[in-house]
Formats: sequence, C-alpha cells, structure tokens
Amino acid sequence: MPTYKFEGMDSASHQVKDEVDAASEEEALKKIKEMGYFVSKIAESGGKKGGKKGKGRGGKRKKGQVMTIGGVSAKELTTFTRQFSTLQDAGLPVLRSLRILERQLRPGVLKNALIDVVEDVESGSSLHEAFAKHPKCFDRLYVNMVKAGEAGGALEVILKRLADFKEKAQQLKRRIIGAMIYPSVVITVAVLIVSFIMIYIIPKFKKIFEDFELELPYATQVLISISNWFVSYWYVIPLFPLMFWIAIKLICLSKSGAYAVDRFKLYVPIMGQLIKKTAVARATRTLGTLVSSGVPILEGLSIVRETATNLVFEQAFQRVYESIREGDTIAQPLRESRLVDDMVVNMIEVGEETGDLDTMLFKIADFYEEEIDALVKGLIDILEPLMIVVLGIIIGGIVISLFLPLLKLMEGLAK
Repeated sequence: MPTYKFEGMDSASHQVKDEVDAASEEEALKKIKEMGYFVSKIAESGGKKGGKKGKGRGGKRKKGQVMTIGGVSAKELTTFTRQFSTLQDAGLPVLRSLRILERQLRPGVLKNALIDVVEDVESGSSLHEAFAKHPKCFDRLYVNMVKAGEAGGALEVILKRLADFKEKAQQLKRRIIGAMIYPSVVITVAVLIVSFIMIYIIPKFKKIFEDFELELPYATQVLISISNWFVSYWYVIPLFPLMFWIAIKLICLSKSGAYAVDRFKLYVPIMGQLIKKTAVARATRTLGTLVSSGVPILEGLSIVRETATNLVFEQAFQRVYESIREGDTIAQPLRESRLVDDMVVNMIEVGEETGDLDTMLFKIADFYEEEIDALVKGLIDILEPLMIVVLGIIIGGIVISLFLPLLKLMEGLAK
C-alpha cells in the first residue's frame, strides 16, 4: 500500500508534517481528515516522478503542453489567482486545486507552467519553489507572498489578498486606459479628416483658382503650400509618431537618458500628476499587501523598487531601502525625495510609530486611487472642449482661406 506524506494544520493552527498509508490519494485525504488535520500539501512517498510525463523543462514537452511565445496576461493571472484562492478557501488540498485549475485552462504559457508546478509539488517541492521556476508567470511579489502564506500556514488568506491586490491593479489600469481611448479616437479621426481635405479637396480648389487666374490672399497661399506638401509627402505623416517613439527609445538606452525622460514625464501638466499618483498608489498597495502577508520589510521594498515603472521613483525607493537597512525610517527619505505629498509621509510616519504600517499604506493607496479617478475625469473634461476648439480653429482656418478668393471672384463678377 502506498505511503503519502502530507503537510497541514491541526485544530490549534499548528503546522503538522506526517505520513499515512492509503490505497489512493482520495483515501489518504479521507484518513487525514478523520485525524483532524487540514491538508495544505500531499504527495505519494518517493514522488511521482516526471519520467512518464516527459523530460520536464528544457527537454521534451509534457502531455498537455504546447509551444508558446511571450508571457501571461495580467487578466489571466488575476482570474487564476482568484480561482485558486476560492478553492483553497473551500478546503481543497493545494495539489488537487492546481490539478483542477490546470485542466480547465486553455493551452498557453500558464497551463504549461501549471503542468510543471503540479509535477514539482508532487515531487515534494514547496508551492513557492515551484512557482519561482516560472518567472514569466509568477513574479517575485507573487512568489514571496505564497512563501509567506506557506510559512504562516495561511495560504488561503494570502491568496485572497493577492487576488484582491491584482484585481485592484487591473481596475486602476482599465480606468486609465479607458479614459485615454476617447481622446485618442477623436484625435486620430481629426487627423484623417484634415489629411483627406488637404490631399483631395484643396487641390480641386487650387485648380479652380488657377483657371480663373485669381490673385490669392496670403492665407490661401499658405494653405495651398501645406496641401502640396501633404500630396507629395503624405507617407511621412504616420512616420512622425513612429520616429518620436524610436527617438525616445534610443534616449532610454542609457540610464541617464532614461532617468531624464522619466523626470521630464513628471513635469508634464496633468499627465505628470497622473504618473506620480499612479506610482504612489501602486507602490503603497504593493508594499501594504506584502507587509500584511508577513513578507520582511526589506524584501518588500526590494520588490516595490523592482516593480517601479519610473526611474525617479525607483531611486527614491532605493534610498528608502538603504534607510531601513541602516535602521532608520521609511518616512524620512520619502520626505527628502519631494515626490510624494506631506500627507503620505505623515501617514507612513504614524504607521511606523504605531506598528500599523500596512493599514496606513492601504489607506494611502485607496486615497490616491480616488485621486486618480478624479484626475482622469478632470483630464477628459479639459480635453473635450480643448479638442473642439482646436478642431474648430483648423477647420475654420481652412474654410476661410478657401472662400477668401471665391469672395473676391464673386465681387469681380458682380462688377
């Protein structure tokens, strides 16, 4: 009869490691439950090696794995985390939960990773060690939180926090992207309409003016010159944004150039404030989630620093990391950076003094996410009339420039 090794908790929430003889895993789970233990991990003694399933990572693909390119989308990982959290909360063993999720996933990077994770856990590896082998799917934040959950015997609680964190991050990202769709569409349509007028409409008026041998006003001459440029070099128009993007990328190849670009972004009206508030909201929620999950503060700050999308903030978090390592506070280097409001520094200072840092970090994140919503709404409210005014000036200028010669022609005919 096979022997199954298991890890779990007893009724007093103490961690237990033991083994039980049973004909199958289901029977082993039943016996362990009768013993009064809550199972977090179970594997047959000696492990079910991957020989029957394939050679593993770096060798032949296992059954169910497919050729893939790229990583895992944030939406897919968020859904997986929420489902995993729900299964753990329902009391299912880790291995069984992973098998259920692996079976229902579509072929892709995450399914490939889970097939390997299931095999590693069956072989006796801890869950966070199995996840750490797949950095394309599970980043340092994910792995460290799972590690803290396993060490504290509260994996289902940690997974719930992780799912909440990822859902909040997704909501924030969707709000910002959704707000940018409307002005982007309007600007694109406006550029297409103006280009059509310049390339197809104005040349027809130009021919009329030449046939009547009219003396053209200066505004009309400028408009026709612009139209001639559009007709001759229309293919350059889409190259402008592409060349701008390439230029930025070339500048960002050096660390000093990337830092200068990131610093400049912070001074762009409205957009700079949006970048700042987004960075603060993301950093405080990440650190709050890690601290509340039992991850050491230095490890948490290291993860926050690595996940910063702006080099200016990355350097600020580096100074905070060094301050904590030397036994100082988080608040002081943040105050010196002048990147965050005094309110943020004061709340963090209170959190450090009271030992309730994670709660304060969550409050800061909630406040800043509300600020981001208000800022995005304000940006849209400003962009709408601004785009109407700019388009009105452009179209109005074109119409006036075209009709000035026609008015002169009508005056000449009237005489």
